[in-house]
Amino acid sequence: MAVNGRKIREQVLALLARKDYRPLNKIEIAQKLGFAGSERVAFRKTLRELERAGEIARIRKDRYVLPAEADLLAGKLSIHQAGYGFLMPETSGEPDVFIAAENIGTAMHGDRVVARISRDVPHDRIKGRREGRVIRILERAHDTLVGTLQQSRNFYYVVPDDPRFVHDIYVHPERDQRLQSSATVGDKVVVRLDPWESRHLNPEGEIIEVLGPASAPGIDMLSIIRKYHLPAEFPKDVLDQAERISEEIDSRQFEGREDLRKEFIVTIDPDDARDFDDAVQVEKATSGWRLGVHIADVAAYVEPESALDREARRRGNSVYLPDRVIPMLPERLSNGVCSLNPGVDRLTRSVFIHFDKNGVAKSARFVRSVISSAHRLTYKKAYAILTSPARDRLGEQLHLAWELAALLRQKRFEHGALDLDFPEVKVWVDKQGHPVRLERVENDESHQLIEEFMLAANEAVARELKKRTVPTIYRVHENPDVDKLAEYREFVLSFNYRVGDLTHRAELQRLLALIRGKPEEQALKVALLKSLKRAHYSAQPLGHYGLDKANYLHFTSPIRRYADLVVHRTLDADGAARRLGDAARPRYQLDMGEIASIAEHLSTTERTAADAETDAAQMKKLEFFEQQLDQRNPQIFRATIVDVRNYGLMVELPDALITGLVYVS
Repeated sequence: MAVNGRKIREQVLALLARKDYRPLNKIEIAQKLGFAGSERVAFRKTLRELERAGEIARIRKDRYVLPAEADLLAGKLSIHQAGYGFLMPETSGEPDVFIAAENIGTAMHGDRVVARISRDVPHDRIKGRREGRVIRILERAHDTLVGTLQQSRNFYYVVPDDPRFVHDIYVHPERDQRLQSSATVGDKVVVRLDPWESRHLNPEGEIIEVLGPASAPGIDMLSIIRKYHLPAEFPKDVLDQAERISEEIDSRQFEGREDLRKEFIVTIDPDDARDFDDAVQVEKATSGWRLGVHIADVAAYVEPESALDREARRRGNSVYLPDRVIPMLPERLSNGVCSLNPGVDRLTRSVFIHFDKNGVAKSARFVRSVISSAHRLTYKKAYAILTSPARDRLGEQLHLAWELAALLRQKRFEHGALDLDFPEVKVWVDKQGHPVRLERVENDESHQLIEEFMLAANEAVARELKKRTVPTIYRVHENPDVDKLAEYREFVLSFNYRVGDLTHRAELQRLLALIRGKPEEQALKVALLKSLKRAHYSAQPLGHYGLDKANYLHFTSPIRRYADLVVHRTLDADGAARRLGDAARPRYQLDMGEIASIAEHLSTTERTAADAETDAAQMKKLEFFEQQLDQRNPQIFRATIVDVRNYGLMVELPDALITGLVYVS
């Protein structure tokens, strides 16, 4: 904004903040402040910007006020599948505001909106929560939706895939002759919404892309990609930049790095993983243990503000769908030069942690390094080695590593960490994308070993950066809402478990131990997760409730998470500044405002990725069961009744991790 604009902004805000101010419209404000001629253009632009930023708000008859004066609040709208929503305020520290379905208007999930806080609210609707009504949409999150094309006698309409959007959208295929010839009833299509003013009228839109018949191979996953606005391809300048990166490591790149190529280092990853960003080694020392965690040095290849960096930041993370990965970085990096493949030299960031005999971390050292992984193990192979006697150096190393990991795990739960681990169900698909097998993946010793070492490295880096007071992105999980835990306790009591006050961590741990291995474990754990707040990224080290850690961040997966890449850079930049002295300003330095902005963006991309992954897996599971119904000899699945209602039974299939209703009829 020009100096002129900044001055106008200050004058407008000062006027609206005056005690004797009465709501005025655009023309009246301009007259009051004496703006004329060319100043009027800048004034109108400033007014629009202030409104978009949520610093001022428009009320009846287009009059402007400060939001707080009129019980108005700007924020992002999150809509639940049941129809109601929550406004997440932009003002930090403000609690969420409940928005009933009838008060959402034409706002959609993810929109930036202004809501008026209700004074007289029936508080039994949602205990103790403020309620509001959306009065204006500041910014649409997206103007496109994915759905299925249908036809009634007189018109075409699209039924949205997203259950949070309850209206059908009228479309006019004849608007575009090309689409008219290719779109057929039953096709998945992408619709761009026209401006939509009234919730009492169905929205209208234009078909901008025909994905194909809903039942055709690959169309379901393509519709998920479009529904969640996931990037399908990398821009040309990003691919060009990736292509210029050599697959081979030049000896000059070893300068200033610790050479660990002769060390016995291994990677352990899922069967189908192709991007290996972490490797480990453990040694027994006279005073305890030495753990080495080696992480791909993505920062060595991705320069800040380069095309590669901007695209990685925009994506925020990789997304894992049943039939494909949508990576954060192009394949040349993610599966190539950054991936810690066995038997090849790779640039890494290493964390060496010394633990005493009781598993207490005594010191940590952070270095830039080069490694050559000795073995690439899958979790299954690692588990097989761990559950049989050690026969060779690899077996000895793995058994030694598990000794330390088991000790760290025991200490962690003794200190108050919550055991919220879940089994996962992987959907295996054939070349056409059809589901062929569901595999329940347990959190066994091979997974726990890697988990403990990654937690230790993440905590060590967080502690170090906090000690150095370097701004970075922290991974935080705030304390739960007391009312939510009280509601959860009522749910637990309905299963005949005698539990006390669940705001006491020890009581929550006791409950988790009680339900372990029981048929209702999954249902109770899912309900607990819904009662806790969601972990997210923040510029402030607010601690992690679930892990019971005061300092925590993400450092160990920079190939697939942008937050980790930022952490690597802040650790690197501060290290460089220390080596070169204060006169040399580090290359990479972000202020708290930039860190907070990136953290908020990454929390959003992470939520989007998680929703897309859940949606895609659910879709493939349902397709799998549909195929089972068509077979003469369908597979038999064990089931658990998790709830009984007057209209039917809620049943969970623990081997498929899917829940459904069996009607009384």
